[in-house]
Amino acid sequence: MKAFQKPLSSEEEHLFIERYRQGDEEARNILIESNLRLVAHIVKKYQYVDEETEDMISIGTIGLIKAVTTFDADKGSRLATYAARCIDNELLMMFRTKKKSNRDVSIQEPIGTDKEGDEISLIDVIESPPEDIVDKMELASDIEKLYDYVEHHLTEREREIIKLRYGLFQGEESTQREIGAKLGISRSYVSRIEKKALWKLKEAFSK
Repeated sequence: MKAFQKPLSSEEEHLFIERYRQGDEEARNILIESNLRLVAHIVKKYQYVDEETEDMISIGTIGLIKAVTTFDADKGSRLATYAARCIDNELLMMFRTKKKSNRDVSIQEPIGTDKEGDEISLIDVIESPPEDIVDKMELASDIEKLYDYVEHHLTEREREIIKLRYGLFQGEESTQREIGAKLGISRSYVSRIEKKALWKLKEAFSK
């Protein structure tokens, strides 16, 4: 298996981004190569799709290159966070394109497997919109982003309340009153914190 370069530290990343801004193409290459591990990590999410891993890595790498080329460090996020979205988008665009081009394939012919390992055919995709495999992957991608945003965009108190309120991380959903009793605060205070946390998450998704 190909060995990946060690990820850059925050300081190194900032240095190479600045060098690339000044026209240093070698800095651009270093930023790409140091994030190839991220491409492989994201491709693993789609391993149940009937696509060659090498093809998906190639497409994911295109997304990574676009991310490095268009990244704006002034917006405050890390390159890896922005690149993950670009890689995901590039892969999902490929799946959509292939699904459209496969309309001439026999609708009964298996085109892949789902997460449980069961075969799915084109007719399954056409006749069951809610179970569309691309929709499933987009949902899985959004869920992963949500968990990441909860961990990195919220304060400790906001994170705790959102986890309890919506049963995240395999927990059980709780009412605002139940959360207030557990944390020793009022229900109205729980409500204010929840609203602020949801606003932060919405802002993170819109970037």
